[in-house]
Amino acid sequence: MGLTIIYGGGGHAKVLIDAMLEASPRRKMTILDPDSRIWGTEIFGVPIQGDESLLPEMISAGADRFIIGVGSSSHTLLREKLFAAALSHGLQPETVCHPSAICSARASISEGVQLLAGCIVNASALVHSNAIINSGAIVEHDCVIGAHAHIAPGARLAGAVHVGERAHIGAGATVKQGISVGADSVVGAGAVVVNNVHPGSVVVGVPARLLRRLAI
Repeated sequence: MGLTIIYGGGGHAKVLIDAMLEASPRRKMTILDPDSRIWGTEIFGVPIQGDESLLPEMISAGADRFIIGVGSSSHTLLREKLFAAALSHGLQPETVCHPSAICSARASISEGVQLLAGCIVNASALVHSNAIINSGAIVEHDCVIGAHAHIAPGARLAGAVHVGERAHIGAGATVKQGISVGADSVVGAGAVVVNNVHPGSVVVGVPARLLRRLAI
């Protein structure tokens, strides 16, 4: 087994590393992070060795896969940029699935997706690359989750919801069946979405209403 590079050494990385160790305790991993204050430390035994300048050395030593360990509380653009950068170095995205995640054999999961503890992805759902289905989130039948999107902890998507690229569905939010949430949008924590959300919008409340437009 080769070495997996984790981009980012913060809280989201802890959750990912926990999931990976639960699934495969002998997995070889290392962490890269631009914050020099945490170099030389570790997360659950996984070392934080330095920043991206170490990539050539690590690839020469056998690193062949990567995981984006940076989460998002709203914008997911950084995750997309890191994903593209890792691909440009010839690394392959690794999919993460916590043993307690429930994913239908008839769902389609792309490379680099993160299925975290207690989440549910149901039949005929399609989850595109580098998306996060976070702890306890529910993605029902026939949903489509765009690349780099984040379905935060406890969020619930009813059937046939379409979430665009880089969108963020906040913790505990609910999206009614058949709704489309446009690319680069943010649904606030606890919101209840009953109408389509235009790309680049921030919506909050019950029912969800437009708070502002984002510059995208």
